[in-house]
Amino acid sequence: MQIIPVILSGGVGSRLWPLSREHFPKQCLPLIDTQYSLLQQTAKRVSSLDMSLPIIVCNEDHRFLIAQQLQEIGIKNASVLLEPNGRNTAPAIALAALEAKYRDLGDALLLVLPADHVIRDTQAFERTIQQAAELAQGDALVTFGVEATCPETGYGYIRSGMNFAVAEFVEKPDLATARVYLDSGDYLWNSGMFLFKAKSYLDELAIHRADIFQAVSHAYEKRSEDRDFIRIDADIFAACPEESIDYAVMEPTRKAKVVPYAGDWSDIGAWDALYDYAEKDIDQNVLLGDVMSEGTSNCLVRSESRLIAAVGVKDLVIVETADAVLVMDKNNAQDVKKIVKRIQKEGREEHMFHTTVHRPWGTYQTVDLGERHQVKRIMVKPGEKLSVQMHHHRAEHWVVVSGTAKVQNGDKEILLTENESTYIPVGVVHALENPGKIPLELVEVQSGSYLGEDDIVRFSDRYGR
Repeated sequence: MQIIPVILSGGVGSRLWPLSREHFPKQCLPLIDTQYSLLQQTAKRVSSLDMSLPIIVCNEDHRFLIAQQLQEIGIKNASVLLEPNGRNTAPAIALAALEAKYRDLGDALLLVLPADHVIRDTQAFERTIQQAAELAQGDALVTFGVEATCPETGYGYIRSGMNFAVAEFVEKPDLATARVYLDSGDYLWNSGMFLFKAKSYLDELAIHRADIFQAVSHAYEKRSEDRDFIRIDADIFAACPEESIDYAVMEPTRKAKVVPYAGDWSDIGAWDALYDYAEKDIDQNVLLGDVMSEGTSNCLVRSESRLIAAVGVKDLVIVETADAVLVMDKNNAQDVKKIVKRIQKEGREEHMFHTTVHRPWGTYQTVDLGERHQVKRIMVKPGEKLSVQMHHHRAEHWVVVSGTAKVQNGDKEILLTENESTYIPVGVVHALENPGKIPLELVEVQSGSYLGEDDIVRFSDRYGR
């Protein structure tokens, strides 16, 4: 029996703003474990089991970040499928099933796991997988239902029947209904985790949502490989209907089964969920980073770049990053999305990027920005190179702080070391590379009439941008 982990790493996690951003989403953040991100924890969770290399389905914008995090934990040959745009879970899982079929593993079991879940009781999780695998071997489409421990209104529920049958899928309830579900003992939280044969899923999708099956199949047939990634045809995939696996397959199929999972579990969907899951001090506070508290209770306070002092407050979430601060009543955690939508509507960028922006070659951080100047701190990883490019509206000054820079400046190629600098005039073709074995760190000063990131004309780029 072969099991292939399928890790769904789409989504942004806007309810965890300002830490989660469009270009650095929550699954790539170390929210629970200070060493590993949620994605890395998910991949490591199944590494002890006898499973094939995982299939990752992710947003194209996150591809290098995902690949880097997988490499950091020793996973180097995963299949990374790039969604040109999000179409919910039914098409995403279909892509993974088609990839398994392409590997001649159509009868293998796909263990579908969202990248942002937290499960600490791995032994209980493994036992649940083994139980589910027996059903899936008989062509059942198995979902995992988490045994409810409180009247939670943020999750959908599954009413279980005899012999693991799914009696009913129900939407997120109000509090009174959630209490009825909890008291009955018949309802499980809908975890969004599944186990089934790749072939069984595709067969049921073709029966119940032929439009999705045909669109995804056609888009996958037109795929192309780019470095370590599998690109799906963007135009065809854009025409695919957007639908969840629950609505598209699990509700209409007669093959649905639900296996209860009794261990700890959370999807860390919002700040209140993170508070509930995290360890607390004697005052029931979760204090993360450089935080001092006096007379404060039942709060989550997280500092990323400076000291936070909390005095005489309770039931608050306070989250600080270099460019934004969130202060919120813990009971209003679901309303963070409203702020994110306002930021988008007003044309701001705090929902998209942190001040430190990750690129396949390294990172850059804006440390000062004026009307006609911008100062950045740039780090280039060993052996990496920025694209060969030019700018129409800005000049650049580079000062090496540490490491060695190999610079193309017009028709000249020069090496710069610590405390050396160069000047790139407007309109001059240039490139920056780190030929050394340690990170290259430099300060870039831009000056000109327009400083936007879209003032880049690329002539060549090793990352296919």
